[in-house]
Amino acid sequence: LLLACAAAGMLLGDTVTGRFTPPRLRARLGVPLCLLLAAPYPLLALRPPPPIAVVAVAVTVASIGYASALPLQERLLDRTPADRHGQALGLHSAGMLTAQGCCAALAGALAEHTSPSTAIAVLATASLATTLLLARGLSDRRPPALR
Repeated sequence: LLLACAAAGMLLGDTVTGRFTPPRLRARLGVPLCLLLAAPYPLLALRPPPPIAVVAVAVTVASIGYASALPLQERLLDRTPADRHGQALGLHSAGMLTAQGCCAALAGALAEHTSPSTAIAVLATASLATTLLLARGLSDRRPPALR
């Protein structure tokens, strides 16, 4: 159920952000979408845990935040020479996959010593803190056409 909710949220976020959001607004959405991606997950640390319906809605809403990749990739391409776009996107993808794998290992190790819900909540909080620390550098409010 939760994987299906995540997929639905990702589809909704990517479709609305990529297809229906004007470039001027899309350029401003990178940081808010990154925050949305992690914001609901600290709820999992609650005791007793929230009902599955609440978690399903939280996962769906949070997964809309995966659309943060679209404005951030546009920014990357805007700052990269056209003949290097493939290389830049390849490096971006490799870096993201490496970081995701390392964080999954960290989450597993943390869950072994605490609980899965605690591990998820801790890593989501770390994600929120990291996004907030990087927000100033990630916030470029001008759309690509105006840079």
